[in-house]
Amino acid sequence: MTSKRKFLAKAWLALAMIPVLFFIYAPLAWLLTSSISTRADLLAIPPRFFPAHPTLKNYTDILLPGTGVSEVARTFKVTLINSLVVSLSTTVICLVIASLAAYALARLRLRYKDQFVVGILSVRMIPEISLVIPLFIVAARLGWLDKPIVLIVTYLSFSLPFATWMLTTFFETIPVELEDAALIDGSSRLNTLIRIILPLASPGIVSTALFIFLLAWDEFFFALIFTSTVASKTVPVAIAEFTGRYAVDITAMMAGGVLAALPPVILALIFQRYIVSGLSAGAVKG
Repeated sequence: MTSKRKFLAKAWLALAMIPVLFFIYAPLAWLLTSSISTRADLLAIPPRFFPAHPTLKNYTDILLPGTGVSEVARTFKVTLINSLVVSLSTTVICLVIASLAAYALARLRLRYKDQFVVGILSVRMIPEISLVIPLFIVAARLGWLDKPIVLIVTYLSFSLPFATWMLTTFFETIPVELEDAALIDGSSRLNTLIRIILPLASPGIVSTALFIFLLAWDEFFFALIFTSTVASKTVPVAIAEFTGRYAVDITAMMAGGVLAALPPVILALIFQRYIVSGLSAGAVKG
């Protein structure tokens, strides 16, 4: 009787997962099929969930643009490069600064350390829209508008508090005895951090890096306001511009959405093992 109840419980759980998986994967499936569909297939009535004439022309129009292609599709490759530069720069700079700050918070005896950590988190909780005007004024006076540096600095201001808090949690899970042994052998604090702490905390560092990269890669609001030319626009802004005043280049938009989703998906697949172990390690302290 017990085994039968377990079987029924698993069966009900599997049935309950079907609508959940549908809501998760249905939009992705529609994005993929739409990206290889013609405009006639997408506008057909009744709707066609599978294209009658699959084509890769939507991708070639973006990756190998020729005549008869919209300006947004023609410059989409440039926005992909801009997003990579901004996201990677933000991730690297944020990890360097946050690692030093997190190590100090995790190991040094600082007065009002708890209050300082709360203050760091409170900065991240400030609504982004409330900072648009002051950030715009500062960027204009520095001559940073419509340049990648304005996005890098802006994203750092939001990702640094989050990264510092996450890395502090990871560093606190590492036994302090390992550092004491290194210090006794004559190692400096910085050398101990680089040679001992960072390798041991690599799962947490990879998890934090992926979160930072996704934050910078997917950000739309500041990229829309602070950039105006293709020299600095990022992928989210470019995808939004496929919607014109009188028409929507929906097939190119779908192909652009697939291309924009590839870098985060590839990174998640490559570092999946580190992400899982990093999240589980950060959940246990001591």
